[in-house]
Amino acid sequence: MKKIVIEEQDINALQDTIYVIGGKWKLPIIYSICNGNKRFMDIERSIPGLTTRMLARNLKELEDNKLISRIMNADIGVAEYEFTEYAKEYGTLIMNLIAWGKKHRAMIIESLR
Repeated sequence: MKKIVIEEQDINALQDTIYVIGGKWKLPIIYSICNGNKRFMDIERSIPGLTTRMLARNLKELEDNKLISRIMNADIGVAEYEFTEYAKEYGTLIMNLIAWGKKHRAMIIESLR
């Protein structure tokens, strides 16, 4: 069997991707924002089990990685979060991950029967 050589830059790209989307909360936070939850409390309420501290930390990391932007609404004194233009292609990745996750869960459940 022929060995496949994996390029170092491919491994680095995978590691960068995992760093950006890794962790328990980043993808659910992004999904929440995509579904119209723009304010901190709305995002927090939409994700069961997410603490205020973890939400704040993850929003900061997502902002640092240019996936979301924090916009202060001076009229009401509340910050809102939005997807950046750069992150719009990220939506396809999330939808593919959701589809794969559903398929995987169904396969595991079926194998336990």
